[in-house]
Amino acid sequence: MNDRIFRLTEVTGTSTTTIEEAIQNAVKSAARAVGELRWFEVSEIRGAIRDDQVSQWQVTIKIGSRME
Repeated sequence: MNDRIFRLTEVTGTSTTTIEEAIQNAVKSAARAVGELRWFEVSEIRGAIRDDQVSQWQVTIKIGSRME
């Protein structure tokens, strides 16, 4: 049977430069902790402000990983 089961994990990545880097950081961290990742969905994008400038991007994603 080819039915598959996936686990959904929510993580938040951060970056001082770009949203894309924040996503990459979240994916890399989740891959070390969870294992075989298959897809992700952006849930939330927010940031921190310091001295009237964006100082950090924070991106929360849901990551699907295949379960054995």
